[in-house]
Amino acid sequence: MILRRTVRFLDERTGAAPLMKKALRYVFPDHWSFLLGEIAMYSFIVLVGTGVFLTLFFEPSLAKTVYHGQYAPLDGVHMTKAYASTVDISFRVKAGLLMRQTHHWAADVFLVAIVLHVWRVFFTGAFRKPRELVWYAGIGMLFAALLEGYLGYSLVDDLLSGMGLAIGYSVALSIPFIGGNLGLLLWGGPYPGIPQFESRMYIAHVLIFPLLIGGLLALHLGLIIARHHTQFGGKSKTERRVSGLPSFPGYAPRSIGLFFGVMSTLFLLGGLVQINPIWLWGPYEISQGTNGAQPDWYLGWLIGALRITPGFDLTIGNYTLVPNPFWGGVLLPLAVLAFLVLWPTIERRITGDNAYHNLLDRPRDNPMRTAVGFAVTTCLAGVFFAGAGDRFYASLAIPYAPQIWFWRFFAFVLPFGVFWLVRRFCEDLAAEDEAEPSSGYEPEPQSSP
Repeated sequence: MILRRTVRFLDERTGAAPLMKKALRYVFPDHWSFLLGEIAMYSFIVLVGTGVFLTLFFEPSLAKTVYHGQYAPLDGVHMTKAYASTVDISFRVKAGLLMRQTHHWAADVFLVAIVLHVWRVFFTGAFRKPRELVWYAGIGMLFAALLEGYLGYSLVDDLLSGMGLAIGYSVALSIPFIGGNLGLLLWGGPYPGIPQFESRMYIAHVLIFPLLIGGLLALHLGLIIARHHTQFGGKSKTERRVSGLPSFPGYAPRSIGLFFGVMSTLFLLGGLVQINPIWLWGPYEISQGTNGAQPDWYLGWLIGALRITPGFDLTIGNYTLVPNPFWGGVLLPLAVLAFLVLWPTIERRITGDNAYHNLLDRPRDNPMRTAVGFAVTTCLAGVFFAGAGDRFYASLAIPYAPQIWFWRFFAFVLPFGVFWLVRRFCEDLAAEDEAEPSSGYEPEPQSSP
């Protein structure tokens, strides 16, 4: 009764009944893997909410001050106002530590969910025609989120963020031809740059990148709604018909429950599990190099790439054309981005498949794609674990130099073996399916809508 009155009220004043009817009858496939995208979206909502709270108390200034707050070990220490305000948020502002840690956990979960979602889309072929633009929007969101997270923890001006910015400055300078001018443009001068650099990062973090990610998220969802969801094959499921739950009253309550579950989990993590205790790292000083602090997990692969890259520069005479940080800090991320963006086109050219696809593949259904995905994942895993080489040395006493050679083999040689093994495994599974068609899954015939 309440729903009918609400619909009637809105329709009489907006004429939106046809649109609302279509929205309420929109069908969602019922499979757990589709929840990964929703977890990412709800984590982003928590990020925005906690971020608004933090902006009310954070002071984006590199002006020097002397700390006399509630954290006694730092009493009398010279630091920037940015670092001092973050320590005050953690110890003086009511619910400040909860909000700051929840914000940090939400950023980590947001990126975890996006990465897992990208894997699911890749291995099931959900990026194929007519959903290439959905894939591109998702990849853009992933890389924008990586930059947003980097800017977020760089604002604090603790020893971790200072070291991260120093590495970022070196990487920016390593870009051939434009690196020097780019570094001067962003930092305003030689590292650590001019004081206004903090304000530039702050505006980018709280305004530019959130709007960019929000816009890409809206585009991503809009394109999904326009083209409808993909679904796994099976009985009664075809290329022309989506089977699942209607938006209301079936799917919407579940999604709302998931939102509250994600939000409560993030706040529980923020309240019970410590993350990034900046008061232990201390304020950034150029003379301080190590303290055991590690960047967030999503930047581990970039640190690892810088560590396992052989130490050579591309020089012409006395001129360094390509400095060493370029290979791991710029070339590898660009190569990964190019691979993800170009893969739909590459696969279409290899297979000659230009048909519309609304049914998903199982990984075994496309051995070549699955083998390539596992090979690339193996490469990035090796680079990622190389980023923790110093922790392996400190915690397990594993010599650092042999580690570097091991991770180079893991990242650049092992993927070829993984490609061959996974492809053979998928082909064997597909052959078993053909020999025993009645043993479970029966794919529907492919047809263009």
